[in-house]
Amino acid sequence: MYSENTNKEVGLYIHIPFCKQKCLYCDFPSFCGKESLMLDYAKALAKEIKSITHRKIGTIFIGGGTPTYLNMEGWNIIKESIKELNKVEDIEFSVEMNPGTVDKEKLRFLKSMGVNRLSIGLQAWQNKLLKKLGRIHEIKDFIEAYNEAREEGFDNINIDIMFGLPDQTMEDLKETLEKVVKLNPEHISCYSLIIEEGTIFNKLYDEEKLNVPTEDIERDMYSYCIKFLKDRGYSQYEISNFSKEGRECRHNLIYWDLKEYIGCGSAAHSYIDGTRYRHTESVEKYIETMNNDKDIKMDLHKNSLKEDMEEFMFMGLRKIKGISTYEFKRRFNKNIIDVYKNTINKYLENNLLIMDKGRICLSPRGIEVSNSVMCDFILEESK
Repeated sequence: MYSENTNKEVGLYIHIPFCKQKCLYCDFPSFCGKESLMLDYAKALAKEIKSITHRKIGTIFIGGGTPTYLNMEGWNIIKESIKELNKVEDIEFSVEMNPGTVDKEKLRFLKSMGVNRLSIGLQAWQNKLLKKLGRIHEIKDFIEAYNEAREEGFDNINIDIMFGLPDQTMEDLKETLEKVVKLNPEHISCYSLIIEEGTIFNKLYDEEKLNVPTEDIERDMYSYCIKFLKDRGYSQYEISNFSKEGRECRHNLIYWDLKEYIGCGSAAHSYIDGTRYRHTESVEKYIETMNNDKDIKMDLHKNSLKEDMEEFMFMGLRKIKGISTYEFKRRFNKNIIDVYKNTINKYLENNLLIMDKGRICLSPRGIEVSNSVMCDFILEESK
């Protein structure tokens, strides 16, 4: 279905797996206590980045882990490799940062390498909640980092916040939202806490030592976020993401629009030329593989038409405007009703989907139960 087209714009995700301290809720492939590997990792990563200079890069997103925890020597190595990429002129270049791991020097450096969007992990405005989450920063660190980023000229900043946290009240959430909006960021992400297997929070939850809000309270918190942010000029364009006009995260839209991207670094995933693959989560194994010029790609899988249709629906319904029926026909040469008639009719009747002007999207109620609706777009094998 796809062939390699080097003129086609793709997104680039770069993974920095190091953390100063692991947050208690985190199940991401990130590690603390591996600082001695930072330089070797940066060199291996730079080698991989240089291998994709034939691609046209439309967005770059450096995530983790905690990218800003990487030492300056490591950052310099990565900067040199990024210089060699074939980047579009108006590239969106994002870096995730933790308020406890940045200073003016690092912010100035990020600006010098072309970073034009920052994503700052705040999570909550209350120090007691930050401590419960295992965050390494306090609110004063966040305010200082945010103000310094503005002073260095960053004019596109996202702030991450979370709701449904242990011992978090509705008043805590309201205070967080009010204080964040007062700072006037261009973008706000609001995520509900998900207790993932293998995390410390999962262990505490199993032991009934984690006092999390009920599902009803969590639903109320989410509804409050949506209304509060809408009233203050932040448009919800995805289940968990809100932005001022024209400030949507272009890189994340690549995932939700089922467009193509390349992942560099340990644990990174790619979807390119119709094929999915991933890299080892082991930092040591990643370095060794790159140093020995071995193939870094694991679990290569050429997506079938069926899988592409499923992913187009599953990811696209995360967007508030949903999916275009015309785009479905253009990409897959099939009428969406022929493929999904029963599923679409079922959720239209239940008022969980809305179909209007060539688009299908989740209703406000549908968003609340989005996972179960989206899972229903997995096709039977016969199709």
